[in-house]
Amino acid sequence: MREVITGDGRTLAVEEWGVPSGVPVVSLHGSPMSRLARYPDEGLFHELGIRLITYDRPGFGRSSPRPGRRVVDAADDVAAVADALGLDRFPVFGVSGGGPHALAFAARHPDRATRVGTLASLAPRDARGLDWTAGMDEGNRRSAAAALTGREAVLEHLGHVGTAGLPPLPEVEQAVLARPEISGMLGPAFAEAVRPGLDGWVDDVVALFGTPWGFDPAAVEVPARLWHGGLDTLVPPSHGDWLAARMPTATLVRQPDAGHGGHFDATPALLTWLIG
Repeated sequence: MREVITGDGRTLAVEEWGVPSGVPVVSLHGSPMSRLARYPDEGLFHELGIRLITYDRPGFGRSSPRPGRRVVDAADDVAAVADALGLDRFPVFGVSGGGPHALAFAARHPDRATRVGTLASLAPRDARGLDWTAGMDEGNRRSAAAALTGREAVLEHLGHVGTAGLPPLPEVEQAVLARPEISGMLGPAFAEAVRPGLDGWVDDVVALFGTPWGFDPAAVEVPARLWHGGLDTLVPPSHGDWLAARMPTATLVRQPDAGHGGHFDATPALLTWLIG
């Protein structure tokens, strides 16, 4: 692990995977996750010659909190990580809740992002013409309702969620989580995310489920590739449809038989595309 100090004095915890001298690719984790979340077979990074870079968003793991952060604020954090690692131009992608944060970097730093990808990304909460919670599972619907009420409501909601155990998941998601290599990676990644408490998770929910992003995804000028599973009830595929229609440079890959966890199987193709 490496610690990067931002311009305003915060700490960002950074991890690297794969080939140290390889093509740098910055990956933004889902929510609630940490820098330990990644494609579980590191052999893929070596096969593609990739230096994968991950970091804890503020409040998760070993990164300092950033109260009141918006999605757009991730753009400067990614830039700070890149500066510390000596990176100039590179591709970036995000999984689930990390998707909007990857798009933020691409929108704000088109001179540094070569390509951007998302896997099962949320659309903005204020997306015009989108019924944001339609087709969404009950847990995320409740998070969305709490986020519109305010941070304290989210903190109370997640406090109950954290002690109640995992809600029932569709069979398509259970099948993915049953894979030993995936469950073996996700367990430590989640534990590290909430090790310091719920602040990072709360701030993610407020930023993603209740607050405008602070930028228009239509402002993304670099080539973009969006993947979404047709059976996803955590982030309904209508979110991917909305983003693709809004973003002139985007190509949408819809996999009809995949759920949210299908992003793991979609990762190799996305990484291959990202490095050109």
